[in-house]
Amino acid sequence: MFFTKRSSPKHPGSTAFRLHQAYAVVVFFCCLFSYVNVSAQKKDTIQKENVSLNATNLYTIKTDSGDLVKFIDKAIFIQGTDTLYCDSLYQHKPIAHPLSAIYEAFGDVKIAQQGGTQGTSNYLRYTSDDKTAFMTGNVMLTDSGSKLKCEELTYNLGTKIGVYDKGGTLYSDSTTVSSNTGIYDVKNKESRFKGNVHIIDPKYKINSQDLGYNTETKFETFYSHSVIISDSGKTILETSSGTYDSKEGIAHFLLHNSIWDDGQYIEGDTLNYNKSTGFGLGIGHVISIDTAHHSALFCGRLEYYQKKRVLWATIKPVLRQVNGKDTLYMRADTFYSAPMVKIKPNNKIKEAKSKIDSLGKATDTTNVRDKNIQIVSHAIDTVNLWVHDRPDKTADTLKMTVTQGKEDTVAISKKQKHKKGLETKNSIIADTSAADTTAPLYFIGYHHVRIFSDSLQGKCDSVCYTRSDSTIRMMYAPIVWAHNSQITGDTILLHLDSSELRSLYVPSNAFVISQSGPAKAKLFDQVQGKTLTAYFRHNTITNAVVVPNAESIYYPTDEKGAYMGMNQSKSERMRIYFEDQKIVDIKLESDANIIMTPMEKVDFPNARLSRFKWLIDLRPKTKEELFR
Repeated sequence: MFFTKRSSPKHPGSTAFRLHQAYAVVVFFCCLFSYVNVSAQKKDTIQKENVSLNATNLYTIKTDSGDLVKFIDKAIFIQGTDTLYCDSLYQHKPIAHPLSAIYEAFGDVKIAQQGGTQGTSNYLRYTSDDKTAFMTGNVMLTDSGSKLKCEELTYNLGTKIGVYDKGGTLYSDSTTVSSNTGIYDVKNKESRFKGNVHIIDPKYKINSQDLGYNTETKFETFYSHSVIISDSGKTILETSSGTYDSKEGIAHFLLHNSIWDDGQYIEGDTLNYNKSTGFGLGIGHVISIDTAHHSALFCGRLEYYQKKRVLWATIKPVLRQVNGKDTLYMRADTFYSAPMVKIKPNNKIKEAKSKIDSLGKATDTTNVRDKNIQIVSHAIDTVNLWVHDRPDKTADTLKMTVTQGKEDTVAISKKQKHKKGLETKNSIIADTSAADTTAPLYFIGYHHVRIFSDSLQGKCDSVCYTRSDSTIRMMYAPIVWAHNSQITGDTILLHLDSSELRSLYVPSNAFVISQSGPAKAKLFDQVQGKTLTAYFRHNTITNAVVVPNAESIYYPTDEKGAYMGMNQSKSERMRIYFEDQKIVDIKLESDANIIMTPMEKVDFPNARLSRFKWLIDLRPKTKEELFR
């Protein structure tokens, strides 16, 4: 083995001076050899660049495998535009590959690249052919405000891509990203992190197992289950595939997705959410849950406007409302939900009531539906005016619900130019800014409505459910079934409380029918009149009042259950009693007129009141029917 050491010359004529000259020649040829420019490319297509080295002291060691050159004290390595600084540098030049070299750097290692990229570590091993550096010990890679810290990093100076697999943390402005493994692309600002990934930002936090992150745009791409938490935990987004623009708060989720937003939960196959506008879109197997009101909405497509608290659900939407031990399901072609905005009563109430009366008596319902004018019913004792608008490109919709006694109410569409709020001559203005978060919501179901619960089923064209009074208003050919009884009318109102159905009200053309005896007998107890009010206990009908112009056909039985005949009666006021969901007695309370016909003389096929319709085939039989 041959060993030389450089020393300082003492005198020009001395032996040391001559040795120094000889040493300078050796260094010259070593440097000349290091400057060899190879024009051919390796298989990895990276072209070799000129290499220069310098240090205070230099040692050369010859081994059987090749030369080892040690550059000691303030070593500098330069390849192209990249510079390496360290306390000492070892150059390995294997005999088998004389044009290749491996370098080891020790102590205060620093890489400086064109464009400002810098790397530091305690130790570095570098291959000049492919410009790959393996760095260990307090590794830091910095570029344009971003800083990556880890214990071990493999960094390619040509592609500017760093890879770590023993934990690392990326600092980008006020955002930190930590993970078990990562790929950091300095040039393109793109990163890929895997294993216990945590992103911490003043505005949000993200937990994931696999995600991509852009340090410049703060744009995240999710490749496995991920959770985004913002607003101090009030908003939680979950996904297994998708993207999130954290600067704009825009999410586009593609697989196993959900959004929890301050008591509102939405999940779906695809979810889009814009935090700044509050708009959310769910497509495919969408479920929207309101935990405060124990309700859920299932559909194929859902649009949600958070600031206005407006919701549109289409593609087989089903609304589920839990009331105590019973659960009510409603199905429609479309569901619309919005908050009710209370306006103090003023002189517009009389005008609105006048429109209600005229429209309620003379409007063609087919045209009404085409114009999205929904007639709703109410039955409370005080007067309230509720206004809500939904502006679009051609029209604003003013929904007025005027309540006084047991008056019907109407929603009136009025075309006008789009403007903030809605303004008429005497100025009723509905604010179009963020909705009142305390205002109760109402739901409108458009067309082909079906209702199912264990104790009650229903069918109609359209329905309106208001949380302010827990009332369901069934409109356009409504039908309600309660065990063996069927109720119809122009409009049907179902009044609920926190746990069960409390009462039912039919304001016009009321008709009640109950099957008496076996189905093949085709005997029907029937009652009709202008209005009907039915009362329930534990979701079971107990009695009902019909006024005025009440008529009935009833088949009374004796103590043994044998039919005594057919009673046909008329009265201004009639009370019906039920047991086991069947009519067991009818009492006439004013101006009674009764005709009793023995059973053998009854004309059963014609024993029908004028509004007779037995529509049992239309009755929903299971809740599963509503989801088909």
